[in-house]
Amino acid sequence: MQRWKDGLALCALIHRHRPDLIDYSKLRKDDPIGNLNTAFEVAEKYLDIPKMLDAEDIVNTPKPDEKAIMTYVSCFYHAFAGAEQAETAANRICKVLAVNQENEKLMEEYEKLASELLEWIRKTIPWLENRTAEQHMRAMQQKLEDFRDYRRVHKPPRVQEKCQLEINFNTLQTKLRLSNRPAFMPSEGKMVSDIANAWKGLEQVEKGYEEWLLTEIRRLERLDHLAEKFKQKCSLHQSWTSGKEELLSMKDYESASLMEIRALMRKHEAFESDLAAHQDRVEQIAAIAQELNELDYHDASSVNTRCQGICDQWDNLGTLTQKRRDSLERVEKLWETIDQLYLEFAKRAAPFNNWMDGAMEDLQDMFIVHSTEEIHSLITAHDQFKATLPEADKERMATMGIQSEIVKIAQTYGIKLSGINPYTNLSPQDITNKWEAVRHLVPLRDQMLQEEVARQQANERLRRQFAAQANIIGPWIQTKMEEIGHVSVDIAGSLEEQMNNLKQYEQNIINYKCNIDKLEGDHQLSQESLIFDNKHTNYTMEHIRVGWEQLLTTIARTINEVENQILTRDAKGISQEQLNEFRASFNHFDRKRNGMMDPDDFRACLISMGYDLGEVEFARIMTLVDSNNTGVVTFQAFIDFMTRETAETDTADQVMASFKILASDKSYITVDELRRELPPEQAEYCISRMTRYIGADGPAGALDYISFSSALYGESDL
Repeated sequence: MQRWKDGLALCALIHRHRPDLIDYSKLRKDDPIGNLNTAFEVAEKYLDIPKMLDAEDIVNTPKPDEKAIMTYVSCFYHAFAGAEQAETAANRICKVLAVNQENEKLMEEYEKLASELLEWIRKTIPWLENRTAEQHMRAMQQKLEDFRDYRRVHKPPRVQEKCQLEINFNTLQTKLRLSNRPAFMPSEGKMVSDIANAWKGLEQVEKGYEEWLLTEIRRLERLDHLAEKFKQKCSLHQSWTSGKEELLSMKDYESASLMEIRALMRKHEAFESDLAAHQDRVEQIAAIAQELNELDYHDASSVNTRCQGICDQWDNLGTLTQKRRDSLERVEKLWETIDQLYLEFAKRAAPFNNWMDGAMEDLQDMFIVHSTEEIHSLITAHDQFKATLPEADKERMATMGIQSEIVKIAQTYGIKLSGINPYTNLSPQDITNKWEAVRHLVPLRDQMLQEEVARQQANERLRRQFAAQANIIGPWIQTKMEEIGHVSVDIAGSLEEQMNNLKQYEQNIINYKCNIDKLEGDHQLSQESLIFDNKHTNYTMEHIRVGWEQLLTTIARTINEVENQILTRDAKGISQEQLNEFRASFNHFDRKRNGMMDPDDFRACLISMGYDLGEVEFARIMTLVDSNNTGVVTFQAFIDFMTRETAETDTADQVMASFKILASDKSYITVDELRRELPPEQAEYCISRMTRYIGADGPAGALDYISFSSALYGESDL
């Protein structure tokens, strides 16, 4: 009994079980009365143990009453025994609440991530659905550049978010099953299937948007080409018609001599020949204007105005021409003999001059091609034109020979020439100048065609370069998809080995990303060079992108499935042999070899395993393995069903029993009891979610732990 006299033993006993009540380091061995009184006061105040002994009696009595001391010490035993039981109950509740809090946090994270992803899709789709065409090529190319930024910068993080969302959802459902909680049902419109449908809609609109952009760029390119060609032909035509109306309106024949009248008549005939030759040019101008209108050219009004002016002027020229002929024909018979050499020169010079005008127009004509075949076709046509130059030169020499004959006759007979051919405005110098201009334009045309050949050859190299990579990357992605599918259904080896294999595949895929980036770069170069087709490969960049995104999603989903299988195996104590047996059975009845069983296949599997199934019983089992009504049974759900009855998980009754211990066998619990027995965070969690106790035997503020325990396991609403 001497060890109890200094009071340190009693204080040590209390400190052992309730260190928060006594600071043992501050006690002194030379103060036994103070130590004993401290122990008595703490026991009476906090442990409900009455003060049965007197400190001075114990210290001053040589031999204290042993029975009294042992009786008092036994009270501590009973008090601390009950506290240990409460601590055990509190630990159980803490465990249950920790699981529930973690699950709620995962649910909130899923809801938040789903909302953000759906909101981004909702905002992006209207942008992609906008088909408002720009009027200028630069604006449409900027739209194409914005779309590239979207594909390269904005969309990839969203693809990762979508994949992470599916992984979080599967992990959450697995944890809920393992903790015997009901399956998580996201808010309306935020199911994984809803997000997948929204994503599918986004990709459909995205594909249509890119096709529209490329179509619009081709249209604008064609419009720019036609508009420039229209302007050039209009300028040439208006240059030719300049002053013609004034000439046709002149009445110079009224005061002319017979010879002058005849000269005017021949001149008019030459003009009519020239006018007829220009009919094709006017028709070409009208045809180009019509095509610009059909292609919705932004400045169609000015094109129509100019075209209409040319057509009106052309009609007026025809009318004036006919009027002048009628007037000249009414004049008396032509005077004197017409110098046939002048007439012959005019007749030969006019068509030859028209031929040179056409040749110059063709040599300066703009062109647009998209392949080496097209440019070689132009080169062939140009070569054919060059082959006609010797014959044209003969015609020029013959025409110039007529002029030489005129000069010779004039010199011979002393005729004073005015230097003006009465039948044409064309002079020999005009013919010579235009011929030199044609000869100068031929090598320039050669140079333009050769430069275009070099550009088309460069484009062909880009096509082959892209095709060489695409024809490797496309089959590689398909092969990896098949290999991952084989790994996910392979029963050889442990789950950890499968996981290691999948991680290696994932790393290989990540390392392969540089090839995709390089292909993206080649694709961008092709688009910047306005290359829109490639006969060397069946793969487009869109095919590669879709395949790459599917590959990333498949490897992430497969790794998540194996992680969930490991989680299930460890939680439910399943051996590797059992998992292999489950996998073998599942693979046997998975007729489509897609990692999922149809209800009929699942029924056949259960029957083969000895289940006696009626329609009602099978429907009940289907609600367990397909809680989301997807119409298929996954391997994870199959394992959960096969191991459901052997799992050791907490139940609502066990949690109720634990709360009952904390409540000292009462049907309710108080706020003070929760705060005293549970950690602060979980005590406040219970207080905020427990409903008020409505029984007559409870004090004010009492809480109903029974309904709270049921709600934790989905047996009632929390």
